Amino acid sequence: MKMLKLWTTMTVLLSSTSALAASVYVRDIKVEGLERVEPETVLSYVEVKKGAVTDDARLDASLKQLYATGLFNDVRLNIRKDGLLTIKVTENPVINKVLFDGNNKVDDAMLEAEVQLAPRSTYSRAKVQEDVQRILDIYKRTGRYAVVVEPQIIERDQNRVDLIFNIDEGPLATITKVNFVGNRHYSDDDLAEEIMSKESRWYRIFSSAENYDAEKTNYDKEMLRRFYLKRGYADFRVISAIAELSPDKKSFVLTFVIDEGKRYKIRKIDINSEIAEVNTADLRPELLQEAGDWYNAEKVEKSISAITDELGRKGFAFVDVEPDLVKNTDTGEIDIIYNIREGQRIFVDRINITGNTRTHDKVIRREFRIQEGDAFNYSKIKDSRRNVENLDYFSKINIETVPTDDNKADINVNVEEKSTGYFNVGVGYSTINGALVRAGVVENNFRGLGQRLGVDVGVSQRSQEYDLSFTEPYFMGRRLRAGFDLFRNEQDYQDEGSYDSETTGGRLRLGWNYTDDLSQQLRYTLRQDKISNVDEDASIYIKEEEGKYNDSSIGQTIVYDKRDNAMYPKEGYFLSFGNDVAGLGGDEKYLKFDAKAYAYYTLADYYTFKFFVNGGYITGYGGKDVRLSNRYYLGGNTLRGFDVAGIGARDKYTKDALGGNWMLYTGGELMFPIGLDEVGIKGRTFVDMGMLGKPDNLNRANVDYSDSPRVAAGFGFQWLSPMGQIDIDFAFPIVKENYDETQVFRLNFGTRL
Repeated sequence: MKMLKLWTTMTVLLSSTSALAASVYVRDIKVEGLERVEPETVLSYVEVKKGAVTDDARLDASLKQLYATGLFNDVRLNIRKDGLLTIKVTENPVINKVLFDGNNKVDDAMLEAEVQLAPRSTYSRAKVQEDVQRILDIYKRTGRYAVVVEPQIIERDQNRVDLIFNIDEGPLATITKVNFVGNRHYSDDDLAEEIMSKESRWYRIFSSAENYDAEKTNYDKEMLRRFYLKRGYADFRVISAIAELSPDKKSFVLTFVIDEGKRYKIRKIDINSEIAEVNTADLRPELLQEAGDWYNAEKVEKSISAITDELGRKGFAFVDVEPDLVKNTDTGEIDIIYNIREGQRIFVDRINITGNTRTHDKVIRREFRIQEGDAFNYSKIKDSRRNVENLDYFSKINIETVPTDDNKADINVNVEEKSTGYFNVGVGYSTINGALVRAGVVENNFRGLGQRLGVDVGVSQRSQEYDLSFTEPYFMGRRLRAGFDLFRNEQDYQDEGSYDSETTGGRLRLGWNYTDDLSQQLRYTLRQDKISNVDEDASIYIKEEEGKYNDSSIGQTIVYDKRDNAMYPKEGYFLSFGNDVAGLGGDEKYLKFDAKAYAYYTLADYYTFKFFVNGGYITGYGGKDVRLSNRYYLGGNTLRGFDVAGIGARDKYTKDALGGNWMLYTGGELMFPIGLDEVGIKGRTFVDMGMLGKPDNLNRANVDYSDSPRVAAGFGFQWLSPMGQIDIDFAFPIVKENYDETQVFRLNFGTRL
């Protein structure tokens, strides 16, 4: 307001004096009020020249240009009838110090780097207001929209001032609600799982997900797009993403308005080539989808990469593969045509990486599918970007291509790092283990080398677990995951078998991927098992095993994972097969085989069927029997409706569970909405069936045993509550033996913060 009044005063003053100056000859120019600025500097900014004729327009322009320099607080022009032009100025003071007060969440160094005014620079109100806005922008990027910045001036001698920015940071502006409008096939909970922005909850005290960030919202839009395009919705679009700030500037309501569009199935897939030497029939095995599949944009991109790689191996280095989509909205069918064209002959000159202050360059470079000197390929650059994003080390990734020569280009990669470690705390209750507390620390980018280091401790009424793990994702510079685990587990089996169990040991791991879906892992495990605190009335078979035993084994597991989501799958299947051989030293000698199969089907995008089969077999060799700690047990979390170790061989007199040498556990489950999606509750119904084989060398006269199937059916609820996932099941045995131990109600509650 003061600035407006001053400008009005000067405008009036100029008008009153310059009215006399129409076409006046300037005899001389006199500058008054200067302290530091040279007269020549002032004269260089005015359009009026000594010995020339001037007019109102030139005087007005001169006045504006002098103010625009930022050197002066006040400027007045006065021209007399005799041709003397007087320029009277009041210089802006010089800044002695720039100080910040009240900034606890943003340090001085960050603010100093952002503001323009600095010691020995010229003070001006306009620049102060610009710097106030810069400070406000910094705080908004950190989620503080209620911040107030008040500049204060302290006058010093010699026309100097101290500039103080008084800052009231205010609270973080959190997201109180995330709304989705237009989603018919997926619930709000389903979509909320896919985005980075999360609603404010007390247990997210160590997370920034609940803080509003406009750039994070833009990333959320892309995540929603990927989610739908992977599931056949080729017309999906985000119409708008609106963040409404509350009147007190302390919270946001975030609303995504989307248009899902139609879901498409693939009618046919063709490959066309403008390069005569390319045999398109040889490229069909590289396609990841076929007619009848739901359209999946991610698999289209991977198919493009596979075709490009195969053509490269055949000597076609400069090709572009572009997909054309032909959609029939009436039938919900889509045709995919991969068009192969000869690309521009450009080579990659340099790959420049910036912004990674903590992460080593090689961690980023090894995720690139294109290297310096390679033929330029947009498909490989897109794949490289996706690989770097999947590291989850960076909040922002920007990749630009800059031509450097006639046939060369640089790839400039700029990243912004984010926190890659997290602390988790868990509390809960289980009908199996009672009250429990869990705490752990995980760093996913240890030492900036992409290594993973984790420490986890869990204590419940019946068990104690201690784990330390380390993984190197690029062992010996190759795509090999190498690591180790150290562990100690203590378990109270007094209710099931009248003994306590302790396991202490370590494991070495080496894993690799054959494809994106097919992986394998080798392992060597050395552990010591201890059976102790055996009750006087325990089974003779348990008393015989009291003591310590060393187990040295080598094993492998091969996994084929086609699920759409590892945490909450809705479509796809999962297969694994593993085997272990013990006897490389130690006291144990056995062969062990395990297999798992899971399949998921979703109808109407809400009703998800899960079918599963788990099987295992273990046998001793070299005259060694299989001990308690290596046997299979069913019940509790496995085979609902039965207590922990509730089925299988059992001592007739002590009722202690003795486990089995083979097992089969299978069943089906239907997860469905019950009208409580908004609070994260879903219902389920299930049927479980299990069989457990008899251990070796048991006297049938002393043991109750039957390997006949046990069957249970029931219903339950899954609640993704603010305190973590809670599972409640009611299961009723349908087929059982009279000595089996049952459990109708099962509760498992826990949280990870």
